[in-house]
Amino acid sequence: MGRERVFRFKQFAVVNDRTAMKVGTDGVLLGAWCPVDGVARVLDVGTGCGVIALMVAQRNGSARIDAIDIDHDSIEEAAINFGRSPWSERLTAIEGDFNDMACSDDSGYDLVVSNPPYFTNGVLPSGEARITARHTAMLTYGQLIQGAARLLTPAGVLSIITPTEARHDVIEAAAFASMHTRRLTHVVAVEGAPPKRLLWQLSRLENGHTEDELTIAHRDGTFTDQYIALTGAFYLKM
Repeated sequence: MGRERVFRFKQFAVVNDRTAMKVGTDGVLLGAWCPVDGVARVLDVGTGCGVIALMVAQRNGSARIDAIDIDHDSIEEAAINFGRSPWSERLTAIEGDFNDMACSDDSGYDLVVSNPPYFTNGVLPSGEARITARHTAMLTYGQLIQGAARLLTPAGVLSIITPTEARHDVIEAAAFASMHTRRLTHVVAVEGAPPKRLLWQLSRLENGHTEDELTIAHRDGTFTDQYIALTGAFYLKM
């Protein structure tokens, strides 16, 4: 996926020039995959330019979506993108620390969605803003899952995307927060390759566990029917 200053989708466009983390496949996957049916209030944690919040707004015609980020430039850009979208009255950009919000906000969300940081042990991205946006020292899986557990309604869902190697960390953090895996999707970039990402749905309700696989592309580079069905409502060329 190219790093364009303005990334255009079928029903909206996002400026992602100043935000630390640009529009990417992980965010689009999560925005298209997270469960939105019947949800009234949504919180997007670490919203960046706001693409996941915008995708949720497109998929659910009535939900009110709060989008929080600690980075000032990201929130300014998200606010611009929200204001230019068809759903501006349902989208709110909040500059702040999710950890503080989780400790002070007692209002319930039906869905908390996040493309969280994951450079725990790897090479740090260059630039202070990218470090803030992408290093788990700023928001660990444990903090994210525990905070979401406090903010969610009893039947609410936390939906995140992680690298496959984070599976143990997420399961451990979820157990500590009394959260259960409702659905887990293994994401394969190219057919035949091992999964590189995991899409999670976590809930306090223990109501069954589904595990499946999503393959993005065939070996010849063309998109699979699975991926087209998931993201075709968003990408211009699908």
